[in-house]
Amino acid sequence: MWNTKLQKKSIAAPVVKIAIGSIVLGIAVMILTVSIVTGFKNEIKSKAIGFSGDVVISAYTNNNSFEQEPLNMQAPFLNELKTDKEIKHIQPFATKNAIIKTADENEGIIIKGVDNKYDWTFIKQYMLQGKIPVYGDSLSSDSILVSNTMALKLNAIVGDKLLTYFVSRKHTEDSSVSLGYEQRVRKFIVSGIYQTGFADIDNNIVFAHLKQIQKLNYWGANQAGGFEVELKDFTTLDAQTEIINETVGQNVEAKSVKSIYPTLFSWLSLLDSNAVIIITLMILVAVINMISALLILILERSNTIGLLKALGADNGFVQKVFLFQSFKMLLQGLLIGNLIGVALTLLQQHFKLVKLAPESYYVSFVPAELHLDQLLLLNLLTIACCLVMMLLPVLIISKVTPVKSLRFK
Repeated sequence: MWNTKLQKKSIAAPVVKIAIGSIVLGIAVMILTVSIVTGFKNEIKSKAIGFSGDVVISAYTNNNSFEQEPLNMQAPFLNELKTDKEIKHIQPFATKNAIIKTADENEGIIIKGVDNKYDWTFIKQYMLQGKIPVYGDSLSSDSILVSNTMALKLNAIVGDKLLTYFVSRKHTEDSSVSLGYEQRVRKFIVSGIYQTGFADIDNNIVFAHLKQIQKLNYWGANQAGGFEVELKDFTTLDAQTEIINETVGQNVEAKSVKSIYPTLFSWLSLLDSNAVIIITLMILVAVINMISALLILILERSNTIGLLKALGADNGFVQKVFLFQSFKMLLQGLLIGNLIGVALTLLQQHFKLVKLAPESYYVSFVPAELHLDQLLLLNLLTIACCLVMMLLPVLIISKVTPVKSLRFK
């Protein structure tokens, strides 16, 4: 209907370029927004789950301390939970407050006791020095795993021996009567150093053998502070938490990772809201620019519209011509925008060019993660919104009559 040379000389040419540019900018920003939000959610969620599991089972208590009442590691409900097809892994643990000391520094910490059933997959990817300690069933190990944050505060390196002070509560053999408190000391050897970038873990947690906690608390060999449950599918978290709570019985409770880190998951939910707002604004800008460009094209070529109608073309045919031209503009903008958006996402994903303060954002870089289904959905959503809204300006074509348009040619 018109060639490139005529388009370059027309008044509509710069408007068309602006419309295409808005599509390029809009789809690129939307791709980056979705990839960054997805990356943030998956990265931070994996850290929270990697450390505490999807669900934590512990004795019910009003005590907000990190120290728990003991549970039996051979409790009947554990056998029942192991038959649940939605549960991937169950591991015992216990935590205890302590003060770790070197020649020059003291630091308050939380000792997390684990055994040979503990899944180290999460920690392995964040190891910086040394090795993960191996904890057996019989002998108690004095090897510990500390964060790089803590190692720097204590001026400690792999192989150093650290004095650690605990306050333990003594009981009678049947645990029915408390015999008061006592201070106890343990000497641990730094086996390895890790750094997750998750401040809640790096600033506080030291991994040690569960048997150390059992001895410090005067527990039996079959007692632990609680159990961490890993699910096969995170989307079943709420339903599985209810099922586990019904299974464990009285005086024992199951908490989901969402309830353990409520502020964190509220922030992640807020990211979804921000992403929706940004995507809505980008689509709105693209739609407005496309409508403006189409209106100017129609007005500029009103004579051509009149001529086509005089030659027998009906409104539907002429409207399809303009819609097809608009669709070509839309596809051109989408192609360039997708190339830019995907390229920037891949650059950030592989080279981590944009850095962050882990103390504030839980990660040291902007995580970016984009899936094909998200990319297709963004493009289809943009195409659908633009095409639907472009049906409005083409209705003007039905108002153009051959007599009026050709008279002023």
